[in-house]
Amino acid sequence: MLDRPVVLLVNPAAGGGRARKALPGVEQALRGAGVTVRSEATRSLDHARELAATAADAGDAVVTLSGDGLIGCVAGVLRGRDDALLGVLPGGRGNDLVRVLGLPRDPVEAARALPGCEPRRLDVGDVDGATFIGIASLGFDSEANRIANAAPSVLGPLAYVYGALRGLAAYRPATFTLTLDGGEVLVRRAFTVAAANSKAYGGGMFIAPGAELDDGLLDLVIVGAMTRRRFVGSLPKVFRGTHVGEPEVEVVRTRSVEIRADRAFDVYADGDPIGATPVTVSSVPQAVPVLCPVAA
Repeated sequence: MLDRPVVLLVNPAAGGGRARKALPGVEQALRGAGVTVRSEATRSLDHARELAATAADAGDAVVTLSGDGLIGCVAGVLRGRDDALLGVLPGGRGNDLVRVLGLPRDPVEAARALPGCEPRRLDVGDVDGATFIGIASLGFDSEANRIANAAPSVLGPLAYVYGALRGLAAYRPATFTLTLDGGEVLVRRAFTVAAANSKAYGGGMFIAPGAELDDGLLDLVIVGAMTRRRFVGSLPKVFRGTHVGEPEVEVVRTRSVEIRADRAFDVYADGDPIGATPVTVSSVPQAVPVLCPVAA
C-alpha cells in the first residue's frame, strides 16, 4: 500500500504536454485517496535525479508522471535502496512499463489505482553503469529511435512505427558479436539486438513477450537479417509478440551480454540514448521496489 507522502515528478513536456494537462486530475485523485502529494516539475534528467534523491532521503515515495525515460532515470537513483519506493503513472508517448505492469493507461485512473498497489521488487537493466527499466536495443532500433524522438508529438505512440518505417529505407543489417555471461559467443548478422528487462517498448511493441521484470535475467532478442519486405510484413506481429516464432528471430536468456558490432551504434533504452558500442548490458536483480497492481 502507498503509506507515505509522495513527491510527484512531472515532465511538463512529456507526451506532447499530456503529463502537464493530466496533473490537476492526478493530484486530486491521489489526495482523494488520502495521499499527501507534492508535485515537482523536472527541468532535465539531472534535475529529476536530484529531486528523486532528496525525496528518497526524506522517506517519501517517488512517483513519476511521465514517459519511460524519466522512470529509468529515477530507477537509477533508487536502485539498491531498500527504503525507497517508486510509483509510475502514464504521462508520455509509449508508457510501456505502465502497460506491462497492468496499470490503467489513463493517468487519472492510474492515480486512483496507485494507492491500492503493493511494493514489488523489480529488476533493472544496466548499460555500463547507466540504468534502464525496460529494453536496451541497438542496430535498426538505433535509427528508428532517433527518428521517433524527432517526430512531431501529435503522432503519440505512432512515432515509433513512423521511425521504424522511415529508418528502414537506408538501413542495412550489421554483424553483432554477443558474449553471454557464461562465455558463449554468438556472431549474428542482424537487424536489431534487444536486451530486454521488460516485455514491451515503442508504445506497445512486445519485442520480448517472455521477459519478466523480476527473474534476474535479460531476454536477448536477435532479429536476424531478412528482406525489407519481410521485415515490414513482420512488424505488426511485434505488437502481439508473435514475431518470436519467425525463423529469423532468436531469443536467448542471459544475466549479461557484451555487445560489439562491425560498425558504431548508439544504444537506446526507455526511449533515450544510453550508451554506444561496444557495451555490456546486465540485469540487476530486485533493484527497486515499485508499486504494482496486486494481480501483476
